[in-house]
Amino acid sequence: MSLWRKATSAKGDDIHARIMKKNYKAVPEWWFQAILFVSIALSIYCCEGFGGQLQLPWWGVLLACCMAFIFTLPIGIIQATTNMQPGLNVITEFVIGYAYPGRPLANVAFKTYGYISMSQALSFVADFKLGHYMKIPPRSMFVVQLAGTLAASSVYFATAWWLLESIPNICNENLLPAGSPWTCPGSDVFYNASIIWGVIGPLRMFTSKGNYPQMNWFFLIGLLAPVPVWFFSRKFPEKKWIKLIHIPLILAGTQAMPTAKSVHYICWGAVGIFFNYFIYKRFKVWWAKHTYVLSAALDAGIAFVAVFLYFTLQQNGISGPNWWGLDSTDHCPLAKCPTAPGIQVRGCPVL
Repeated sequence: MSLWRKATSAKGDDIHARIMKKNYKAVPEWWFQAILFVSIALSIYCCEGFGGQLQLPWWGVLLACCMAFIFTLPIGIIQATTNMQPGLNVITEFVIGYAYPGRPLANVAFKTYGYISMSQALSFVADFKLGHYMKIPPRSMFVVQLAGTLAASSVYFATAWWLLESIPNICNENLLPAGSPWTCPGSDVFYNASIIWGVIGPLRMFTSKGNYPQMNWFFLIGLLAPVPVWFFSRKFPEKKWIKLIHIPLILAGTQAMPTAKSVHYICWGAVGIFFNYFIYKRFKVWWAKHTYVLSAALDAGIAFVAVFLYFTLQQNGISGPNWWGLDSTDHCPLAKCPTAPGIQVRGCPVL
């Protein structure tokens, strides 16, 4: 609420906004509106056309767009203050799973239009904010963003199609050689979600008809969890550390699971603590000047090295040295085994 009051009660523009208004023309609103209407129209055409293969009707596209519109601002505030973006994937899967059960592709499409649209909108705003501080003309930023989106989506689609056609047994861990990077953990999670929320559906899982109706209490727990922090921060204002407890940030900490494994969290935590505690505390001037540049350099370096390794080693059948970090199961091969009695899966014990 305090953030909302600050945003609505702000008087005048800051120095960056005054410089931008003085030197550059703003992006007309109708540019954004035109892209919005064209995108929605094409989305409805994709879902209703092509023989209805995506299984999602027109009202599902509109409902997903409404959810993205409603959640963009509150999740954007959380991301702006914590650098964490809580996902709408479970909420969107939950809604369409109830409203339109038994259709896995409709569930995936609804999640894409409801969750990914919001995520891309926040990324778009973040890029515009960066351009705002760098004094890049807004209209040039808009054109570059549009051209980049069209180019990236085309390259992604072509690359995915090429990989599926050129790599034998891609995404099939049982047939891939040891250490192969083509296990597709993200796609595996996406597929499993379509089965859980689309084919089975929340009605058969989280109601009296299923095995997990108690899980619904976590909606109420999540709603009420920030209240004690707010209460004690008001009751004990001298305790500054209470205000640092951020429940959405804590709950969003595991959102990268299950694609990310424990070794990833250990590495992320070690790097984060080292740079944002020890370096920040002892070398604050260096931290302020170089940390964000170093972060961008590490991201870019990983991307370039990944492409280099693929064309030089992986395309020739060399997956990497045989060491403990090469194991894609996080050294817990039984983690994927069923816990229900009587179910037989290769490589798993039968309970």
